[in-house]
Amino acid sequence: MSLSAFDLAYDELRARWPDSTEERDVATPYGRTRVHVHGPADGSPLVLLPGGSATGLVWFANAPALGGRYRIHAVDLLGDAGRTERRGTPLKSADDLTAWLDALLDGLGLARTHLCGHSYGAWLAVRYALHAPQRVDRLALVDPTQVFAGFRPGYLLRALPTLIRPSRARARAFLAWETADAHPDETWQRLYALATTVPGRKLIAGTRPRAAGLRMPVLVLLAERGRAHDAARVADRARRTLSRGEVALLPGATHHSLPLTGPKELNDRLMDFLG
Repeated sequence: MSLSAFDLAYDELRARWPDSTEERDVATPYGRTRVHVHGPADGSPLVLLPGGSATGLVWFANAPALGGRYRIHAVDLLGDAGRTERRGTPLKSADDLTAWLDALLDGLGLARTHLCGHSYGAWLAVRYALHAPQRVDRLALVDPTQVFAGFRPGYLLRALPTLIRPSRARARAFLAWETADAHPDETWQRLYALATTVPGRKLIAGTRPRAAGLRMPVLVLLAERGRAHDAARVADRARRTLSRGEVALLPGATHHSLPLTGPKELNDRLMDFLG
């Protein structure tokens, strides 16, 4: 069987990961989950959750540095494009996502881990940290959406055509508008655009989690030039909401250009926080 355009782009971006990266397909009640694993076997575990349509491969620019210290597990999200299957127990709600992550961590043998998410992945990371705080050591949120504030109306209007009638051209136009001069990696842009057209995607939306209930240390890194929301407003709310929070802006970054923009600064801040 010939590979689809999405699969070809996926494999091309996978080749950008370090040679020692392992591919694991972890059984869960919701289907097998694809996880890209890199770093020393005895390193502290760090689970990475991507934004929507980004796939776990989006962390390729961060993997060499983070994998030098941590055992990283970059996940293809359940219900999104990638190589995570959706079989068995139906995916219906945000509670299913937290149950899936419980099963995934069990399958990876991680009783406790650092957890980092970007965008939609950050929303999911917060929900999971509230659901199972005993399993999350430190929590890092990269330009989190629907956590401390909603989307800007203008952003939603720009995203709407891609959501209603997804196409590669619409997705690329939306990325070009949001990322402006940040110039995210071209191979990843192609994969993102193709991901929006994959049949059967089912991203579960949910209410804004009560982030004030987080008790572990939390790092919030915000895109200085992001158009998804007002970074200054989100920063202010995060500082007032979190009892053990650190908040910082990533200069030059936009929402969708993360975590590809300035990976060294993002990596340095993450490693300083995680210890």
